[in-house]
Amino acid sequence: MKLSLGLAMLLALSLAPSARAASEADYKAAYAAAEAASKEAAGMRNQWTVTVSALAAAKRAADGGDFGRAVAAAREAEALAKASIFQAVSEKEAWKAMEIR
Repeated sequence: MKLSLGLAMLLALSLAPSARAASEADYKAAYAAAEAASKEAAGMRNQWTVTVSALAAAKRAADGGDFGRAVAAAREAEALAKASIFQAVSEKEAWKAMEIR
């Protein structure tokens, strides 16, 4: 329960709107962070498909010049990637508790 609350807070904070309009530089920074987290998750063989979709949505929004939406989608992708990393790490040893002995 405690882990779910922390994950929910992480997702909520990542989706919170910023106080100022986003720029292309904001988008590039957010996208780079999201892409790095996504690559880390992929390296752990636990990349979620919704993360890839959020990255694609961020790129489409940026290509259309809507950097506010692009930053929001990139932050969502980063949060999803971090959640998938958290899942991979926490389940790395947790499966042993489910093993029939």
